[in-house]
Amino acid sequence: MSGTQKVPFEVRRAGRAGARLAAVQALYQMEQTGQSAKAAIRDLMDDRLGVGPDEAPVEEADPDLFKSIVNATIEHQAAVDKAILSRLSSGWKLSRLDATTRSILRAAVAELIAHQELSRRILLDEYVSLAHDFFDKTEANFVNAVLDNVAKDLRPEER
Repeated sequence: MSGTQKVPFEVRRAGRAGARLAAVQALYQMEQTGQSAKAAIRDLMDDRLGVGPDEAPVEEADPDLFKSIVNATIEHQAAVDKAILSRLSSGWKLSRLDATTRSILRAAVAELIAHQELSRRILLDEYVSLAHDFFDKTEANFVNAVLDNVAKDLRPEER
């Protein structure tokens, strides 16, 4: 492809969706193994970038977005967790959530914080879609509700 040709929208969209999936996988891996962000990014870049929850290949993931999401989650960890906790029931702790749910929420909130140029609606759609890939309707609806409320808190100007 020459430098003047544009990548079709659907290809870019698939790459972003793949990057978000990979970021959730990296965050989960870091939590389960105690691995650093740098090591988890390297592992996924080397071995599994673009592999879905059923171990089948998915669309080519955007490696720059993938790294950006993981790094933003680490860089803004305190703000991310605070934003999520503010929308959980009183007395709930993040540790009470399923590890995959926690990873999805953290990646989404990190993007809401670090990628102001992206519409909150698009981000919510992407991450709720991921939740549906991993969970039944009840858990996916929970992710949707938490993210919708967090997004309103973080970006009240967006309707």
